[in-house]
Amino acid sequence: MKNLFKLIRRFVGMLLLSSPLILLLNLLLLGLLTSRQAPNADPWTMAQQAAEALQLSPEGCSLPEPLEQSLENEGIWAVYIDNHTLRAAWQTKNLPDCIPASYTAADIARLTRGYMEDYPTFTGVGQSGLMVLGYPKQSYWKNLWPSWDYQLIAGLPALLLLFVLMNLLMLVLIYLMAISKLLKSIQPITDGIQDLGACRPVYIRQEGPLSEIALHINRASERLQFQNFQLRRRETARVNWIAGVSHDIRTPLSMVMGYAAQLQKDVRLPQEARGRAEVILKQSERMKNLIGDLNLASRLEYNMQPIEKRPENMLMLVRQAAVDFINLQQEERYPVQWEEERPPAGCTVCADGRLIQRAVTNLLQNCVNHNEQGCTIYLSLLEEGGNCIVSVEDDGAGVSDSQLKRLKGPLQDGSGGAFWQQHGLGLSIVRQIAASHGGRLELFRSAHGGFAARLILPVKKGSE
Repeated sequence: MKNLFKLIRRFVGMLLLSSPLILLLNLLLLGLLTSRQAPNADPWTMAQQAAEALQLSPEGCSLPEPLEQSLENEGIWAVYIDNHTLRAAWQTKNLPDCIPASYTAADIARLTRGYMEDYPTFTGVGQSGLMVLGYPKQSYWKNLWPSWDYQLIAGLPALLLLFVLMNLLMLVLIYLMAISKLLKSIQPITDGIQDLGACRPVYIRQEGPLSEIALHINRASERLQFQNFQLRRRETARVNWIAGVSHDIRTPLSMVMGYAAQLQKDVRLPQEARGRAEVILKQSERMKNLIGDLNLASRLEYNMQPIEKRPENMLMLVRQAAVDFINLQQEERYPVQWEEERPPAGCTVCADGRLIQRAVTNLLQNCVNHNEQGCTIYLSLLEEGGNCIVSVEDDGAGVSDSQLKRLKGPLQDGSGGAFWQQHGLGLSIVRQIAASHGGRLELFRSAHGGFAARLILPVKKGSE
């Protein structure tokens, strides 16, 4: 409903904005039309000017020739009524025959207010009489009873405001009634689009003015649901396949490792054969770790790995992982050094200890995998900004700019995902473990010249 109200507010706002603009446009057009009228076109003004211009002399009355000619050109006749005799003392040449030569007070009152023989008449007061101008028939409309209630005139501003408000209200009501059906159709459409974004199934009734849009949204929903179903089937098959292959490989791999270990320790064999057995044993151990990493990555990706979080001392977890790593090394090419003399002993996190140790072990093993000539591994632990930070760095070959950029990229990217699987499966597991604990993994170049990884986990709060 929030989207519907927002849409209504937008429509009403547009209506309220457009109404004053339309009113302003009408006023401008009205002003333009009235401004085109000649200044002397007011008949009352013209009658008064003619009355004042009339010249009185013993010989008679006369009007200046230009003014009289102008009246005749416009079809206006004129007559001047003397105040004493109430008779026409002067008249124009085009005076109609139906216009009388003498008048009564009633005649003068009637022609002043209205018409004379259907000619609209207008009067002007001269020195000794009344000037009457008669305009062509149907050229002007005169209000015969121009009287208004005083209270109505006094309250006209408030009345005009009320009139404008009532008109605006009427416009809004008409507008809402006109678009009510459209608004009813829009709300299901917006809800359906939101559900599509959340991958929820959608069905919108295909009716109203937006029925065609509803049809396409329903089709898109059906297609997305089918694709999601196929994707779940495919991913389930992949997880089952990985789990099955991992299980099937363990038994023969264990036999290979067992026989390789026996051959390595058999003093009756030549040293070259024992060396080859050692290579077989190391590569088998590496294959075993890769299979375990692949299985764990698959379970973490689909939330199939049970995570049992409890308060854990991060220093103890990191030290145990480092000790296990050192004990498994049969050569001295990968020494591990602590960079702090006294790591923080109280760095406590709420985590699954097994997974955290696995993450640290993977970071240490990553230094080995990418530095066959050996390197020194630098391990550090610090607490900063409410986070516990484990740094694993080396002084080995490092990574190129393009490799580092792709390692920092998303796991779901097409090329990036393949790159992670080929060159950073152990790091991808660390990233997944960090994410499942509300943390993150940062990768960068080490100050020692090689590669560096930083596992950042939030410190356990007192209330947790």
